[in-house]
Amino acid sequence: MAYSLTVNGKAVSADVDGDTPLLWVLRDTLGFVGTKYGCGVAACGACTVHIDGQPMRACQIPVESVGAAKISTIEGMAAHPVGKKVQAAWMELDVAQCGYCQAGQIMSATALLAKTPKPTDAQIDEAMNGNICRCATYVRIRAAIKRASGQKEV
Repeated sequence: MAYSLTVNGKAVSADVDGDTPLLWVLRDTLGFVGTKYGCGVAACGACTVHIDGQPMRACQIPVESVGAAKISTIEGMAAHPVGKKVQAAWMELDVAQCGYCQAGQIMSATALLAKTPKPTDAQIDEAMNGNICRCATYVRIRAAIKRASGQKEV
């Protein structure tokens, strides 16, 4: 069946089974390969996208459940005012090591800062919970979130 989606502000169509996870529709059908497959059970955060501004794990969302919601991927973050700041902070602080999880990390950080422009450490911990970094760049991730928010980095 054909599904009409809005991805990064553009109308797209995907002719797939309705139970196909959004992750695979984005990557394999539509070519948005910045969203990564990690665990397949929504536990690692590598597949995080925004659905109507909320960070969601695309590996567990059937495309048929998306409806008219607006989807944003890492490819769209440079056009998002907060996403642009987050990406700049990530680059300035050289956050990524292997980089595999970083798209999901940036998506979660952007959603946090869009909702809470000056988050506390506890709010950062809560928002980033479930985003796993096998290289353990968590200190740099927190510093980048603080920098993007205009707060003093610890």
